[in-house]
Amino acid sequence: MKRLITSMAVTAAFTVAGSAFAADPIIIKFSHVVATDTPKGQAAEYFKKLAEERTKGQVKVNIYPNSQLYKDKEELEALQMGSVQMLAPTTSKFGPMGLKEFEVFDLPYLFTNEEQVHKVTRGPVGQSLLKKLESKGIKGLAFWDNGFRVFSANKPIRSPEDIKGLKIRINSSKVNTAIVQSVGALPQTMALSEVYQALQTGVVDGADGNISNLYTQKQYEVQKYVADTRHSYSGYAVVVNKKFWDGLPADIRTTLEGAMKDASEYNDMMAEKDNAKAYAAIKASGKTQVYAPTPTEKAAWVKAMQPVQNDMASRIGPDIIKAVRTAVAK
Repeated sequence: MKRLITSMAVTAAFTVAGSAFAADPIIIKFSHVVATDTPKGQAAEYFKKLAEERTKGQVKVNIYPNSQLYKDKEELEALQMGSVQMLAPTTSKFGPMGLKEFEVFDLPYLFTNEEQVHKVTRGPVGQSLLKKLESKGIKGLAFWDNGFRVFSANKPIRSPEDIKGLKIRINSSKVNTAIVQSVGALPQTMALSEVYQALQTGVVDGADGNISNLYTQKQYEVQKYVADTRHSYSGYAVVVNKKFWDGLPADIRTTLEGAMKDASEYNDMMAEKDNAKAYAAIKASGKTQVYAPTPTEKAAWVKAMQPVQNDMASRIGPDIIKAVRTAVAK
């Protein structure tokens, strides 16, 4: 009897332990380099909420904003190594990995609004681009909007002549380098987390970036002028470690795909709202003047940068550029 009781106790202990082990949630570390109150930051939090609710706690998403874990240049390698499971880097980050087709989104004045962008990102062209990531051990899940890029500096910028000779911070992209050089400025590649101090100390004279980051990273506090050139699209690709993703139970993957679809729609809605809010807040601060180029001034920017589209064709691939132009024209 004593042996039977002991055996039952041991079995019960293993059953409880096994149940506890089975109940351990799947952890997704989602790392990104911007503030929580940006469109991407808010969409990441929304994805976390949906993923955890819809899997009934089987998945737990831990979000690390503002480069808490990795800076711009480090995060993709960390993803490939499995140190994090999910990222949402700018599309230009895939160029240095050998996937230069993604740099098509950086081309100046290729898109004039988000509706044109969505014809690409939400259609066959966008899906074929995401598929290319798999050769690098990465699974592409979605594209997220972040508005269009503008220039900032401590002197008025109303024409390409005004930006000549200025040291302008860019993210790592051959296309962005060519854009800044096309207007006579000096491109300076730098992680987003380092930009505020670089602007404050004069290491760089200005920046190329989107309005929401200009606001949430407080760059406007050390920049007196913003030129609303909207010269190139700024967006992200949400990606996950492919080995991790393929190892998930099929039902969990399906649930997470649904959560990501809804989070993507939420991101794009918030991007539109937050960019408008950022413009208004920067103007209301009284620290920075936001200047909208006249049609004639805008034409001068377009004329100066337009050659970059053809100059970068051999790097990005003429076929992908043609496919994007065709999708936009539909």
